[in-house]
Amino acid sequence: MKGTKQTMAIDDVWGADDVTSDKKMGDENFPVGSFLIAPTLRPAVHAYYHFARVADDMVDNISLSSEQKLRRLKALRAVLLGEEKAPKRADAQTAVKLRQVFLERQLPFEVASDLIEAFCLDAEKNRYQSWDELLHYCRYSANPVGRFLLTLHGEDEASSGPSDALCTALQIVNHLQDVSKDLKTLNRCYVPLPWLATEGVSLQELTAPQSSAGVKRVFERMLVQVDGLNHYAQTLPLLIRDRRMRLEAAVVVGLCRRLTERLHRQDPLAERVALTKFDGVKALSAAMRYM
Repeated sequence: MKGTKQTMAIDDVWGADDVTSDKKMGDENFPVGSFLIAPTLRPAVHAYYHFARVADDMVDNISLSSEQKLRRLKALRAVLLGEEKAPKRADAQTAVKLRQVFLERQLPFEVASDLIEAFCLDAEKNRYQSWDELLHYCRYSANPVGRFLLTLHGEDEASSGPSDALCTALQIVNHLQDVSKDLKTLNRCYVPLPWLATEGVSLQELTAPQSSAGVKRVFERMLVQVDGLNHYAQTLPLLIRDRRMRLEAAVVVGLCRRLTERLHRQDPLAERVALTKFDGVKALSAAMRYM
């Protein structure tokens, strides 16, 4: 009887089913724990990725209510912080494994728990009223990833600003890539609503087969801001002492810039604007100057 009650309590928080998707690191837009990362550090990067992937899957699952998403996300964070025990499930165990990594390497837990703040925002908030609101979201959804990698490699605070700029730029170009899909499937829009209103653009226009003139102007306004972030991010490799991490950062800086340039030229409503293998080769070739 006691076991039944415990199972019911777990199900109340975690739900009966693990909703983790089958998305892998290779499916992401940008390299995750690539060969440029030292082999001794890759397991830590992979553990961080799996934790973030599970949280993302939780909040993007359309079968869960906002309240169910929040319960799972907060439980995941509690396990990470050692405040609660984890059930023997793949989703919950990602927090257990990452906690062990953080304890062993003496890493600050906020670079992982801050991600949960962003996912909780996604569970409750689906519209943004200003560019500053969007930057605040990126502060939790994207910037901790860069700070985790830098801390893992023993880099100092001087690299944090350019890293934040890069991570925010990556997040926003990803929003632009998926702007139509996010609105259609999740009823979520990261484009500042006043910017749409200024151009007389409705939300429905973001799901059209191609961008109207007004939508193009809004996207271009966002991309100009991303250009500024990319410009600042270009200083990041120069600030990183670890050679492998320096090359990794240089590659990602180059890829983000190339994807931003594609979005300036191509319409994300009319086609999937994405990087190619050739982009990766070019970015790696350009990064070699930081050897």
